[in-house]
This record gives sequence, structure tokens and C-alpha cells, in this order.
Amino acid sequence: MSIKPLGAQMSHMLKNRGVEVIFGIPGVHNQEMYRGIEEAGITHVLARNEQGAGFMADGYARATGKPGVAYVITGPGLCNILNPVGQAYSDSVPLLVIASCLDEVVATRGQLHQMLDQEGAGATVAEWSQTARTADAAYHLVDRALMEFQTSRPRPKLINAPIALLEADAAEAPLREVQIAFDAPNTDQLTRIAKMLAEARRPVVIFGGGAKHTGAFAAEIATKSGAAIFMTNAGRGICADDTALNFGATLGRTGSADIMAQADVVLVLGSELSECDLWRDPLGHDCPLIRVDLDPEVLVDRHHPTDPVLADCRVFVEALAPMLEASSSDWSAETVANTRKLWRNESDADRPGIVPLVEALHDVLPPETMIYSDMTQFAYVANETYPMSRPSHWHHPSGFGTLGYALPAAIGGKMGRPNEPVISLNGDSGFQYNIQELATAVELGLSLPIIVWDNGKLKEIEDSMTRAQIAPNAVIARNPDFVKLAEAYGARAAAPRSIEDFKRAIKDALGAAGPTLIHITPETAQ
Repeated sequence: MSIKPLGAQMSHMLKNRGVEVIFGIPGVHNQEMYRGIEEAGITHVLARNEQGAGFMADGYARATGKPGVAYVITGPGLCNILNPVGQAYSDSVPLLVIASCLDEVVATRGQLHQMLDQEGAGATVAEWSQTARTADAAYHLVDRALMEFQTSRPRPKLINAPIALLEADAAEAPLREVQIAFDAPNTDQLTRIAKMLAEARRPVVIFGGGAKHTGAFAAEIATKSGAAIFMTNAGRGICADDTALNFGATLGRTGSADIMAQADVVLVLGSELSECDLWRDPLGHDCPLIRVDLDPEVLVDRHHPTDPVLADCRVFVEALAPMLEASSSDWSAETVANTRKLWRNESDADRPGIVPLVEALHDVLPPETMIYSDMTQFAYVANETYPMSRPSHWHHPSGFGTLGYALPAAIGGKMGRPNEPVISLNGDSGFQYNIQELATAVELGLSLPIIVWDNGKLKEIEDSMTRAQIAPNAVIARNPDFVKLAEAYGARAAAPRSIEDFKRAIKDALGAAGPTLIHITPETAQ
């Protein structure tokens, strides 16, 4: 067995476990982790801030389905990546952060990058944060994280490794081969659920992010049962937008509660039905509620499911679909279409001028485009109105709601799928949280359209203050010249001022050899 410093051995271990890309920033406290990266044959992407590295790893994980891995230093490096870790927790993203930490913090104060409790800080946002005190413990934690990503709800893990331990010689990590298989749900339970759906006159099926791998079986269950379909933001595209009786990702519309009130059975696949899914507390149903999820906490939550099923959604639907016979329901395709049109108009009225730009975007983007959006009004409208034909292709920072997500996440996504189109959709304020990652996109030569919606203010906050009868305060900030700024980084830039110019700019950017910033304003849609 080869003997190397543990930091190098961990890179080799990750490579042997299938990791191809690591995102991060080297420093004197984690340099031993970099000793093995090139030797192991791993690509390293240099971020300009650890927050960017975390979002890049998140975007990579969402694009590929593989864990996203980030290396950071003690103290400030760890603190900078906590926002991405929190976002990954909210959105069930397999993010693995490996951080160096100080060897001793009890008897010595004033050390470089010292924190009061680094492990505890990580535990506030990660599913777990542990410190390895031996090489075997470090290997165990890596394998534990990778195993949990595959067998339970994928949420971020944080491994802290003392500097002296990373520098010390260690034997290589043991090989690991594990076959993972999920058991099918109980036959009696499946039979009962199939009977409930068959007898229902107004069934509803809700698809969440946990059902994104269900494939054609998802649509088969919905169409066979004659169910009305809803999707959460994370579940968009599981059923194509033109699927019959599909209300789309409109659970946040007040009127969706009225639809739920008409249902006689509701089947929820892989969604926690959180505040950020519904924007209200009750779902609105008064009928049996079937919940299928890997997370046992979801099965006993405030929605009080009558039929909880602890299972992988894909295994569940593959077992259920053949048991269903095609049946009709009382839902009307015309009513669904008219309701969607009404809600589209409501969305346009809530945030005027954005729907035409969303529709223009859909006109020109290939259906296989992967889109990363930020916390911006443009995305809030698009989440409801942009038609999706395939799952896992629109990624929004739901839940934790971090500004500055879209650009670095799109960089990670493009690293994960270099031959497929990827775009970044930003607001003017959020874009400036991680604008420095333009340098990373330029450095990597990524063909990446970066759309910046610039309304010159925190418009969502201004509107909220106005509704609350608070005089809008601190919602207007002076923006830079985004076009010149992008060019200063070495990126291409365009400032279309009409819908047609916007479409041309997107097409040009998709074919460009490097990133292109596309600056649009409310006047662009006029």
C-alpha cells in the first residue's frame, strides 16, 4: 500500500470513488489537500470566493447527479461556504465540503483563522459536521457521506480535518464496492393506493424534486388515473408542460388551494410541501393524502398524510404504474387550460413586463438547456410560466433563498455538462454578490449566457414594503455599467433593447467561445 500525506490520500480516495471535479481555493491551511489533486487526475476549478466554490459544487451536483465536492480552509473559508451549504440543505443537493481546521483551539488563542467552534458552525447548516482525528476516521466520513447521498435524502455534509493530520503520512484508503438496492413498497399498500386512485373522480398528483428520477412512470401514473397534475419548482419538467390536466408549477397561486379542495385523493411524490412550495400553510385538501418520500420527517408533518409511504419515489412508481388501469376523471382539460391562462395573467399583473421576456427566452433556448436562476423577480415569474419539458433542468435557490447563486452554480453546471447549453439568470442586486466569478467563467472559456435583469432596485422588497404600508427604504442602489464590467473581466457583453434583439443576443451567446453577459431592463420588453 502506498504511503502519502493524508491530504493527498483523500484526493486519491475521492477519485477512486468517482469524483472528477473539485471546486475550491487553496490556502496555507489546506495546501496538503492540493498535493494529491493533479496526481489523482482530478480537475480543480479555482473560485474567487468560497461562496462561489460552494455554489459551483452545488450546480455541478444538480447537473450531473453526482456529489459536488469543495475544498476550503479553516475559519473564513469555512464561514464563506456556509451559505451554499445551507442552500444545498434546503434543496436536497449532495454537497461534500472538506475543510482544514486547527489542531488545537482550547489552550491557544490568536491563531490564524481561528474560530470558537468550526465544527459547530458547520452543523448549523449541514446535515452533519464532523471532525476527523485519524486517517481512518477521515476515510470513514467520506464513505459515510457518499453512501448517505445514495441511500437517503441527499443533504450536505462537512468534514473537518486538522492541519497536522492532513500533513501526516497515512496508508491509502481501502477499496469499497457496495451494491445498493431499494426494496419495493408493501404489496398490500400498493394495492390499496391503486384502488384509491382508480375509484377517485378528482385525483391530484403533486411531483416534487424527490420524484425527478421517476422517468416515464410518473406521467403514466398521472395519465392512467386521470389526475390533475401539479409540480413544485424542484419537480418542474417531470411531466412535460403539455401533458393533459397539467397545472404546472403553480402551487403558490392562491387558486391552487381551491383545486385541492375539489380533490378526493391527493398523491404527493417526493415533496415536503414547504412554505416555499405553497406560500400558505394548508395545502387545501379535505381528502385522503398519500405521501411518498425517503425522509421520514415528511411523513408525519403538519399536512397529516393518511397514507405515508417511506420509499424511493422511483421504486414506488415503477411498482405502482403496472397496477393501474386507464380511467377517466371529472377534471376538464379545458378548465385546466383556462385556469393556467388566468394564473399566467395574474403573474404578469403581479410583476409587469417580465412574461414577454420569459416567453422570448423559451422561444430561443434549446429544450435541453439547463437554467440556473437567482432570487430575482424574473425568476419568480419564470418559475410559474416557463414551460419545462424535462426534469432537473431549471435550478432555483428555493428554501434558503440565497442571493448570488445563479452565476457560480451555472459555472458548476457547465463543468458537469460541457457539451450541453447552460445559462445563468440573475437580478441586478444578486448578480453583484458573486460577480467576481465572471473571472472563473472567462478563465475556463465557458460558453455561458449570463442574463442580468436590471430594474435598478430591489423591486420585490419595495413592493413588499408598499403592501405593508412601510415607506420603501434602502431599496435603490447605484448599479455599475454591467456591460463595461463584463468586458473588463474579459467576457463578451450585449445590451439588447428589444425582444428581437434579446433573442439574437441569446443565440449568439450560446455559440460563443466564452461567457456573454446580456444586460436587459424593463425597457427591453417595450
